[in-house]
Amino acid sequence: MTSTTPLQAVIVGAGPAGIRAAQTLAAHGLRPVLIDEAARGGGQVYRRPPAHFQRPPRALYGSQAARATALHRTLDGLQAQIDYQSDSLVWNAEGGQLDLLHGPTQTTRTLRYGPLIVASGATDRVLPVPGWTLPGVYTLGAAQVALKFQGCAIGRNVVLMGTGPLLYLVACQYARCAGTRVAAVLDTARRADQLAAVPALLAEPAILARGLHCVAWLRAHGVPIHRGIRPVRVQGDARVSAVVWSDGAQQHRLACDAIGLGHGLRSETQLADLLDCRFVWSPAEHAHLPAHDAAGRSSVPGVYLAGDGAGIMGADAAECAGERAALALLADHGRAVDGARARQLERRLGQLRRVGQALARAFPLPADWAAQAPDALLLCRCENITAGQLRACARETGADEMNRLKALTRIGMGRCQGRICALAGAEILAQATGRPVEQVGRLRGQAPIKPIPLHLQTQQVADGTDAAAPPRDE
Repeated sequence: MTSTTPLQAVIVGAGPAGIRAAQTLAAHGLRPVLIDEAARGGGQVYRRPPAHFQRPPRALYGSQAARATALHRTLDGLQAQIDYQSDSLVWNAEGGQLDLLHGPTQTTRTLRYGPLIVASGATDRVLPVPGWTLPGVYTLGAAQVALKFQGCAIGRNVVLMGTGPLLYLVACQYARCAGTRVAAVLDTARRADQLAAVPALLAEPAILARGLHCVAWLRAHGVPIHRGIRPVRVQGDARVSAVVWSDGAQQHRLACDAIGLGHGLRSETQLADLLDCRFVWSPAEHAHLPAHDAAGRSSVPGVYLAGDGAGIMGADAAECAGERAALALLADHGRAVDGARARQLERRLGQLRRVGQALARAFPLPADWAAQAPDALLLCRCENITAGQLRACARETGADEMNRLKALTRIGMGRCQGRICALAGAEILAQATGRPVEQVGRLRGQAPIKPIPLHLQTQQVADGTDAAAPPRDE
């Protein structure tokens, strides 16, 4: 039986997953609320520049320009059918409502939700190296955002270091940028790992071809690529001046004025955690992720997960996952959906999941990173905590679980709430205790998900309630 009861669905995140979810719900007669932290939708991979920006899509998105433009047009075309709330950070979820901060006005408010699709995306995964806090060191994602959003490069003589497909994509984008030289691409993954993954990647020739083209283009334009390296340290006084790296036989020093650093991506899972979703260990991604079924249903009834926030699979998979989660939401609430389309999406997601697993094998995290990390290495920038302090705490107190370590050392209690340091901290704790990293656990999510001002204005929401805020002096 088809239901005609009004249904208020909320989607968090206006990247590929969130936009496709909104499009699907709107096509079935719903008017979803689409909340996005950015000023303009598109997510990180298809980040949209300001309206006055003049660079053409091809210069911003390369071979994915057509997909990016189509997704942006889809969102623009939905404006009359959805309640699109941009510049809105969801910083907490509790008691059936979301706490939001609206950026330009710094206004806080609450929004009650029924069914909820979480499409929170991903951010950089960073394994720190000595000197990584020097000015001029950026994450790969930050380097890419600077280029896409404002047409700014992070430096004139740039080294890109770490591993993962994003490493080569950002290298190509920077090498094409006028006035910028890519001094080298330093990949911690071995060439043998990448060659071993090729047979599995042949199932998606377009993805493989994009990667091979990127590497070939870099080589053709004189960009050195070194695989199987180990970062030693970043050098500089007031700013980055060089990076030192080892090829196993000897150390090399390479002058540069900026570094893009990253070891793949990690899912943004804090909101799913605050919603009490169950988490499971993913060996392929070397991380705890919120559990979900093939359609995107989480362990919490009425909460659906889509896109990279539920596991790193890329933009193509995110679009499929957003649509599939929306169809699951509709079916769960008595709305008629196309079962054949749902099954087609699940098959496609299964194919892309296998490709994602192959890419994880091609670009693994350095297995010896924690063992090689010196005691003086700063892990938690917010609380100024070193690897040696974590090791000493584990040795002296017997702490062998991340939340216990947090209570004793304050790792993950700063502005980033562990978004940057927690995964590296878990690697150090596992190495210090001799336990598998999956057994030392993960830091539990805490509000606020991202930093918010201490003093906030309030705004009355549609249901007549007010968001709480500190009292003001009269």
